[in-house]
Amino acid sequence: MTVDLVVMGLGHVGLPLARAAVSAGLATAGYDVSGTVVSGLAEGPSHVGGVCDAEVAAMLDAGFRATADPAILDDAQTVVICVPTGLTPEGLPDLSAVQDASRVVAARLRTGMLVVLESTSYPGTTEDVVRPLLESSSGLRAGEDFHLAYSPQRIDPGNEVWDVRNTPKVVSGCTALCAKYATAFYGRFVDHLVLARGTREAEMAKLLENTYRYVNIALVDEVALFCHQAGIDVWDVLHCAAAKPFGFAAFRPGPGVGGHCIPVDPRYLAARAGSHGFSFRMLAAAHEVLTHMPRHVVNRALSLLTETRGRPEGARALLLGVTYKADVADIRESPARPVAAGLLATGVDVFYHDPYAADFSVDDRSLPRATDLREALAEADVAILLQDHACYARETLGRARCTVLDTRGKAVGSRVTLL
Repeated sequence: MTVDLVVMGLGHVGLPLARAAVSAGLATAGYDVSGTVVSGLAEGPSHVGGVCDAEVAAMLDAGFRATADPAILDDAQTVVICVPTGLTPEGLPDLSAVQDASRVVAARLRTGMLVVLESTSYPGTTEDVVRPLLESSSGLRAGEDFHLAYSPQRIDPGNEVWDVRNTPKVVSGCTALCAKYATAFYGRFVDHLVLARGTREAEMAKLLENTYRYVNIALVDEVALFCHQAGIDVWDVLHCAAAKPFGFAAFRPGPGVGGHCIPVDPRYLAARAGSHGFSFRMLAAAHEVLTHMPRHVVNRALSLLTETRGRPEGARALLLGVTYKADVADIRESPARPVAAGLLATGVDVFYHDPYAADFSVDDRSLPRATDLREALAEADVAILLQDHACYARETLGRARCTVLDTRGKAVGSRVTLL
């Protein structure tokens, strides 16, 4: 039985893509090396924020199936690779998942198949990494026997306005014919397509999007550090600056950056630039600022505890929101981890409240979780608002009996101290 699409990697990128394709009527299947993911989807519950259980059930009713058997690729007209691209322990690009997925596809590659890489990576990955793996194992040639393309994912977890269908999608191919086939495929369920000149341009565009955010977040973070030292209300500064209708894009400071994209993608760009003998000085400066922010939060909290208790040792610190993004159940690369680690290292007892994180650990040490916000605030010596979840009403935080360190500019009250 022919399958229109097989999505490889059913995580935060792959599952929303599969949902969009199923909704458009494409016969869709998913492949994942995790038996837990596959069995979980077969039973119905979603493991990805932004794709609810009811949507998974609807996908299954429409014929979607998930499997760990690569034989599913034998029936695929199109294969889209959505596997994660992280960093090695040394902080270098880790393309092992992309390489493994490419080898699996190569073993099943056939004439006329379209293969698309959506995983974020440095310019040249499609041509220099994926293409040789596909061609050497199969004996087929990209652009002649099969079609190879790159189309960077633009998934924004928790965004209720922009999804796969209405977010403009960049599409590119190794040849003009490859790009044509990729455009025809995505045109079946995406409203607006943007054709890139080539795969390297599309890969670079993705890195630029997230590096733009990385650098600008670092800028407002450093502005916040200066404003603290100079006695200036940074939140009022941002409010005023954002009133300008042109030439300014508003970014907000915080305790650091998290998620799978913002802390990672600029490292891919820096590594690739280094291989060309080019140094991104701005990236280095931004990295220095952003890696300092969790330590700044720790130092502010310790200073507040010293003022209120005489010393921080033995105090109870409550972390409010440990996910990397507001109202999203994802703790990947969350700045809450280095904040918690810094407090624990000084003898502070740390616990947390977050409706989206049932478990949270630091260096294999599981932190106690509070489920009642008001009780937790009553038990804490200092509460640190790390994430601006909707459940953290400004009035509740403003009435807290403990000191509140607000890194998000949300709370007001006599015991509230801003970042």
